[in-house]
Amino acid sequence: MKLLVQIPCWNEEASIADAVRAIPTRIAGVNTIEVLVIDDGSTDKSARIAQECGATVIVLSRHQGLADAFSAGIRAAIERNADILVNTDADLQYPAERIEALIAPILEKKADVVIGDRLSHRPAPFSPLKMFFERMGTLFVRLVSGVPVRDAASGFRAYSRDALQNLFIHGKFTYTLESILVAGMQKLRVVNVPIPVNPPRRQSRLIRSIPGYIARSVITVLRAYLRYHPLIFFSSIGGAFLAAALVLGMRYLWFFTIGQGSGHLQSLILLSVLAMMGFQTIILGLVGDVIAGNRRLLEEQRLTLLTRLAGRDAAGTGKPL
Repeated sequence: MKLLVQIPCWNEEASIADAVRAIPTRIAGVNTIEVLVIDDGSTDKSARIAQECGATVIVLSRHQGLADAFSAGIRAAIERNADILVNTDADLQYPAERIEALIAPILEKKADVVIGDRLSHRPAPFSPLKMFFERMGTLFVRLVSGVPVRDAASGFRAYSRDALQNLFIHGKFTYTLESILVAGMQKLRVVNVPIPVNPPRRQSRLIRSIPGYIARSVITVLRAYLRYHPLIFFSSIGGAFLAAALVLGMRYLWFFTIGQGSGHLQSLILLSVLAMMGFQTIILGLVGDVIAGNRRLLEEQRLTLLTRLAGRDAAGTGKPL
């Protein structure tokens, strides 16, 4: 059983050493623990410090954002034949000693994805206002994805090998929200584990303002939903247009039967426009569904290629990855 703990890092030279050293070296049921730091184009000494502390470091050529850094860790986990991937932060927000509790449901074959739940911990880790928005955001993601998540924004997560092989992140803002939608689409088992959080060492770089964060999060969720469920998305909109056209049609028929149809030609024109928009929107959903199917095929081919390369590397017959 191999555990890979990845730490996305961007200019964290003040805390990366403590973050790497905090990772436990022994966990019951795990044979190998490897620490992987994804250096997201840092301009300070983060990468060198992490390597000196014993971590494997992958350096991205430029700053690409949290989502791309996380995706790089997924590829590395598959290439290194990891059985479990744990993601934690370089700013020490999440207590590393809780990694054992985080991966326990996966070791017990009860979960594919485990999310560290900060919002259920007492005392509350955030201000009342932030707790309110965190809970509302989590409720929104839960309704859209169908996943019983309790803390949608938490980055303290564990993924089984099966989950990793089905996890593809396309967004650029944050992986936390889109990965939940993917888990719901792939019918992965998601378990929540309550965790405390450490006192903040610095201000969040992801949440610069609450309104801005909410707006970008909503856009991320809607784009992800559109990407994975285009037929449902467009059919819902098209159905609303057709329903409005039906109401107008029934209204016009009523006036027509009582001899007043000539005075409501505007309704007939609007009915035609709404009906046309409804049918066109549903056709867009059908086209999007075909595109989504092709994307899934490409993702499966990419996964097959990564798995084969990892197997060759493990056997010593391929080039180092």
